[in-house]
Amino acid sequence: MTLTSTTAGTDPAETGDLTLDLLGPSFGAEVVGLDLRRATDAQIAAIGAALVDRKVLFFRGQDLTDDDQVELARRLGSPTAAHPVVAGLDDAHPEIYNIDSADPAFSFSDVWHTDVTFMESPPAASILRAIQLPPSGGDTSWADSQLAYESLAAPVRAMIDQLDAVHDGDREWGMHLRRGRGGEGNLWDGKRVTELLPVAHPVVRVHPVTGRKGLFVNPGFTSHVVGVSEHESRGILDLLYAHLTKPEHTIRHRWQAGDVGLWDNRSTSHYANRDYTDVRVMRRITLAGDKPVGPRKP
Repeated sequence: MTLTSTTAGTDPAETGDLTLDLLGPSFGAEVVGLDLRRATDAQIAAIGAALVDRKVLFFRGQDLTDDDQVELARRLGSPTAAHPVVAGLDDAHPEIYNIDSADPAFSFSDVWHTDVTFMESPPAASILRAIQLPPSGGDTSWADSQLAYESLAAPVRAMIDQLDAVHDGDREWGMHLRRGRGGEGNLWDGKRVTELLPVAHPVVRVHPVTGRKGLFVNPGFTSHVVGVSEHESRGILDLLYAHLTKPEHTIRHRWQAGDVGLWDNRSTSHYANRDYTDVRVMRRITLAGDKPVGPRKP
């Protein structure tokens, strides 16, 4: 397996399994010249390795069908249900979450978040495909939670290494669950979702593949830090959110028709701009992950 990297703005030449056009010095890359429908097993393995290293990957001009997206997800991991409480695209594609800005229930993407952290085992990765795009606007930004953690001052890192935080999906999705399909959601980790109970995760997550530490809190789902006052919790979270989303920790992608984006949900947060008036439709599949683990506490 060979990963050939080039700096952004150059004309990469194909010299290995994958050619990466780097979007930033620490993370993000466009995989150049690869047709995902024809990727070899070696190239799929290389995508997995590049994903852990670069955290966010983009593939231009793919024009995948719904079936193609599901097949790609199965080659990369184990697809989950579309969402814990939202039904899949249709009976043939229960794995696909259709994100349509014209849907009255659409309200959430324009806040920094990490996908589905309100479950005990959040997804390991997400695969997003552009279906319908506005003439302008609708970009998505990602933040590197590991770089953000590593650039904090040592005393701050030492403090947050010891903390847990609660993630609450009921605030955003509880009403949807109670009103839809008789109060039953989808199967997640082998269990039928019938309620969204708050779940505690470490503030700092240790990546299960690399062992690197990264921030694992997000404005979308994190409600509070455990064991501190409300005032202290807000101060800690506001500090971490501001640091996580500093420009030097982020990249931004301008979507084109046929684009596919793939990101490591264990080491990133993302934000979809709602700076458009036309309809924007994306389709997402998430891959099963494991329960987040924090640093070893003394």
